[in-house]
Amino acid sequence: ISGSFPAWPDVILIDGGQGQMTAVRKILADLGIEDRVVAIGIAKGQDRDAGRERFFVKGRDSFSLPVRDPVLYFVQRLRDEVHRFAIGSHRARRKKEMVKSPLDEISGIGPGRKRALLLAFGTAKAVSRAAIEDLRKVDGISEQVAKLVYNHFHES
Repeated sequence: ISGSFPAWPDVILIDGGQGQMTAVRKILADLGIEDRVVAIGIAKGQDRDAGRERFFVKGRDSFSLPVRDPVLYFVQRLRDEVHRFAIGSHRARRKKEMVKSPLDEISGIGPGRKRALLLAFGTAKAVSRAAIEDLRKVDGISEQVAKLVYNHFHES
């Protein structure tokens, strides 16, 4: 493994408590690196209060840091940034999925032709119902491309 992978991290911070730590420790053991990588779980405290986080490290009782500890503040900021990034990535993926169109599946239909077809017909469903002659009337759609689009929606 060591020849095909970059160096492992020294520390992995886990957003979660004992349950997540158990899962991570199993993965580290399966990879054979449980003795080389320290995993630290960080769980929000009672009532999910920021500043009352509990830390979980193998071989130690869980512990908290003083509320004004700069390390605690750093870890909170790090966790918040990870959450912001994860949520932003999820939203971007979801948005991309929402704008997918059956026209995207047709080889030879790029963004320009897709835009022209949608401007001419309004929706992908309307494009799917169009006759070859109607498709052909759209700027940038040759007879060959019109047949390609038509056949995509009408051949089983």
